[in-house]
Amino acid sequence: MNRTDPPVPARALPAPIPQHKRFSRVPSGRQGAAEIVLTGIAVSAGVAIGPVFGTTEAPTQIIHKRIHASDIAAQTARLEAAILQSRKQLGKLRARLSVLPEESQAEIAPLIDAYIQMIGPSRLIRGVRRRIGEMLVSAETAVVEETEAIACTIQAQDSADATADESAGTARRADEIREIGRRLVRNLTHAPFRSFSGLPEGAILVAEGLRPADAALLDPSRLAAVATEEGGADGHTAIMLRALGLPSVLGVEGLVAAIRPGDVAVVDGVAGTVILNPGAATLVAARRAVTAFARERQRYSRLRRLPAVTLCGEAVELQANLEIPVELPLIAQSGAVGIGLLRTEFMFMNRETVPDEVAQFDIYRGVVEAMAGDPVTIRVLDWGGEKDIEALTNAGVVPDVTNANPALSIRGIRLLLRKPELFETQLAAILRAAAFGPVRVMLPMVTTVGEVRAAREIYERVARRLRRRGERLADKLPPLGIMIETPGAALAADALALEADFFAIGTNDLTAYTLAVDRGDSHVADLYDPLHPAVLRLVQFATEAALRMRMPVSVCGEIAGNPRLTPLLIGLGLRSFSVNASAVPRVKQVIRRVDIDSCARFARRIMEQSDPTMIRALIADFKAE
Repeated sequence: MNRTDPPVPARALPAPIPQHKRFSRVPSGRQGAAEIVLTGIAVSAGVAIGPVFGTTEAPTQIIHKRIHASDIAAQTARLEAAILQSRKQLGKLRARLSVLPEESQAEIAPLIDAYIQMIGPSRLIRGVRRRIGEMLVSAETAVVEETEAIACTIQAQDSADATADESAGTARRADEIREIGRRLVRNLTHAPFRSFSGLPEGAILVAEGLRPADAALLDPSRLAAVATEEGGADGHTAIMLRALGLPSVLGVEGLVAAIRPGDVAVVDGVAGTVILNPGAATLVAARRAVTAFARERQRYSRLRRLPAVTLCGEAVELQANLEIPVELPLIAQSGAVGIGLLRTEFMFMNRETVPDEVAQFDIYRGVVEAMAGDPVTIRVLDWGGEKDIEALTNAGVVPDVTNANPALSIRGIRLLLRKPELFETQLAAILRAAAFGPVRVMLPMVTTVGEVRAAREIYERVARRLRRRGERLADKLPPLGIMIETPGAALAADALALEADFFAIGTNDLTAYTLAVDRGDSHVADLYDPLHPAVLRLVQFATEAALRMRMPVSVCGEIAGNPRLTPLLIGLGLRSFSVNASAVPRVKQVIRRVDIDSCARFARRIMEQSDPTMIRALIADFKAE
């Protein structure tokens, strides 16, 4: 080695905290108390020890009430007052962020800004006013019904074959709408908001649930950890807790009922456990874990500034996936060197009309400029028949009734080629944004050479039109690449490589299509296996086809973000990864500990196997040589 990295333990943390079954009680010998171990969802890494502090939120009583026509003006006035009050509260909340660490401000501020925009001239507020005036219901009733209608519409866009990132993004958008509805209702009914002013220093906050706006009120310098009964790993609350750096476990069943005044707890945000009344042995192990995690955090912080280079000096491009712009600060903090997959579906959701060229351009330009010279790969609209995007339906772009088998119907590039006006508008916006930084354009769900040729013809035609219009464009058109996410595309990779400028291998859909498995179907979900030899051979085939053409190729599916699989992917010839921002440091750590030759030998051993169980065993046993 010609450089010195921080020492890397075999595990991110030692195995310090004994694992017991849910609600198991182990005599602690400490004042006759018993140790209670609860399990939940680990959402923010770290281990903390401290006294529990319970907090509850007074429920709002909503009575669905009809009104007379003569009451419309009064109810509308109440709504406007609640909107004004909500805007003032959010403004104060945003101003308060100045006391938080800079990284936390960068993560939380865009979400608060999004809330403020949603109570402006938005679809939500228009819908609430319409319900008051046309359906003759009270302001509270209108808010509840409209927010739930919009949230349900957003959730209906999710599908069984959506990727984990796509499902998480859909859930977050629905939660944003509901959060604004709750705030409006509380201001309409004058219900008090939760207060955290009485939290003692070093306490562990325990609650039934925690809203994103609540999380923004927490002071990470005073609080040790957070544990709640509700919530999951992908919501805005989880994102904000991670930004605050607070060890957190959400979704802990029975937590509130289990705590007693004066309880001490150990929260393990890695294992997803909350231990009440920890015994002496557990406390000793927990203290060791606290120290180990602090060291681990310092190491990852240093990794952010180090290059993703193997021991033998070969550089690996490590980029991040972007679901919605609010995640940009996480990418900046992760140490990623660009966006390898910018999904654009978010721009078409939760709106009544298709965004025009100007609206799309403003968003793309904002992302490109925020990356400050790092490349951005923008995937054009990947609509599938299972996704109910209201704006597309209203515009007559897609049918009201979806196909019985949407995964095999009109989706991705097939839709865009059939609706060239939709495709051209998006391409025009992207091409204009490319004048402000390096951009690549990616086509989804490509299966034939003809689709790439047709798309390129439209792409170049749009560029010529923009130049005639006098628009500022990059001197050279951004590369036009394709997703490899079907067996047909992988097997035709040699031919596709002659037409595309780069490949991005999407292993999520590639696995589903190859194994004929819908991982959202509990009856067959156990068969969804990206380490199936057939899937790995398709990844290898597509990678080798690109390398023969000396063409860039990356992998952007879930396996790219799994550090245990990094040596295998490097050994197959991949030198570009696009992963969730949170996975960047861990993948980088592995990259810096391996050399190309050992990875290549490892990959050859894997590709000789026909049993997924043996493949997993080899991966688990791999150690850098």
